[in-house]
Amino acid sequence: MSILKHPLFLTLCTLAIAIYLAKMGDVQLPQWVYFYFSDFLCMPVVLSVCLASVRIAKKNNAIYIPLGAIIGLTVYYAIYFEWLLPQYNPRYTADIIDVALYILGAGLFYGFQKRLY
Repeated sequence: MSILKHPLFLTLCTLAIAIYLAKMGDVQLPQWVYFYFSDFLCMPVVLSVCLASVRIAKKNNAIYIPLGAIIGLTVYYAIYFEWLLPQYNPRYTADIIDVALYILGAGLFYGFQKRLY
């Protein structure tokens, strides 16, 4: 089964899109959903898309993203979104909790990638 059709991936993407649409439509949700849950969903969604892309490009469904690459991409997201962008764009704010949620999301992906994908 393709990663992009896997129920877990579809659920995570649906949640992320629903949160985004709720925010755009001024739907009142708890603040933790807007501020933290999407950060938790970020790495599993991004890493799943990366894994699917590599598998399609290489035509090999036995490929997995190694831990070093998962850590590298997570560090990149943390630095870019939590340190660099807040310095240049007032829309972004630096938050150490977001970094922890990126790490937890990456850990979720790492724990499930070989079992589910």
